[in-house]
Amino acid sequence: MLANRLSLIKPSPTVAVTAMANELKAAGQDIIGLGAGEPDFNTPEHIKQAANEAMAENRTRYTAVDGIAELKQAICNKFGRDNNISCTPDMITVGTGGKQVLFNAFMASLNPGDEVIIPAPFWVSYPDIVLLAEGRPVIVKCGQSQNFKISPDALENAITEKTKWIILNSPSNPTGIGYTAADLQSLAEVLRKYPHVHIMTDDMYEYLIYDDFKFSTLVEIAPDLQERTLTCNGVSKAYCMTGWRIGYATGPRELIKGIAKIQSQSTTNPNTIAQYAALAALEGPIDFLSKNNAAFTRRRNLVVARLNKISNLKCNMPDGAFYVYPSCDGVIGKKTPNGSLLKTDSDYVTYLLEAEGVACVQGTAFGLSPYFRISYATSDELLTEALNRIERATNALQ
Repeated sequence: MLANRLSLIKPSPTVAVTAMANELKAAGQDIIGLGAGEPDFNTPEHIKQAANEAMAENRTRYTAVDGIAELKQAICNKFGRDNNISCTPDMITVGTGGKQVLFNAFMASLNPGDEVIIPAPFWVSYPDIVLLAEGRPVIVKCGQSQNFKISPDALENAITEKTKWIILNSPSNPTGIGYTAADLQSLAEVLRKYPHVHIMTDDMYEYLIYDDFKFSTLVEIAPDLQERTLTCNGVSKAYCMTGWRIGYATGPRELIKGIAKIQSQSTTNPNTIAQYAALAALEGPIDFLSKNNAAFTRRRNLVVARLNKISNLKCNMPDGAFYVYPSCDGVIGKKTPNGSLLKTDSDYVTYLLEAEGVACVQGTAFGLSPYFRISYATSDELLTEALNRIERATNALQ
């Protein structure tokens, strides 16, 4: 009964880990879930109030397929203000979360066999969305020694006549590593040689940055590439609005029209009330960001310091987002107290869950092993207890 295309993909591993942790908690087990990719802070009050006002004023009907005019203009203003990107509302799409924007873009642009270059580690959904759109993911591994970033040489070596897209995610899920302006300039120099290659920048964690890291997006650095770049973003992470499901992007008008055509035959418009909430988010105060980022910075420092004190683990310092991606290469080949051999990062993650009730996500889900992802979007107390458990479990290996 099921379509053959379903055999090409797997359920989202990050969603699966969170669901499993919740099921184990519901069954009475003492589980600390570090798999969820969402802030643990509540949506700011002025955003919720805007949603209440939209309902009270009966703004609850269908809207234009790809977003209300006010929100599209606010997005144009955001791109101009924060990224020095000039765009007009007909260059804007609004979708049901950032994931739908990416899905629509690939469905609208990929033909069978078109190649999409995806640096690994990558957000888990990139390859599967490409496969559903009948494209071919081309995975370029970018290890810890490269700070998990694709180099200009690696990019150029991956480009073929069939390359349609390259995806850049900064700051990254799962590593938290960001591309600097100099990094992007070097990549742009390569991309200028290949006018058939389009660029998708996933900037969802733009505002969640720490220390002296300065966020840049490709079109800001290389405005001459705007006509073949889709700059994607959303309100989920920075504004603590994951459940509101509003993502957006700016790109070439032809592509934006194609995205609208796809969306018209799937979800139609994003949730109307959520659109007005997103409008309030983009136009309203952002003083809450500094408080949230201070908490994330503190948690990041705690997690990185503790992990690097655990024998056989090694963790880079993220520039942004709320993830770390430590190497567990040192535990591969060791045995658990019950004699089980750890052959992969999946084995290690399973061991942490079974031995100490800590739920993380294995590196294989992100295309690069042997690593695992920890989300530090939870309280300092839970993080401290989770790290105590990880240390105990890791030190028990033989």
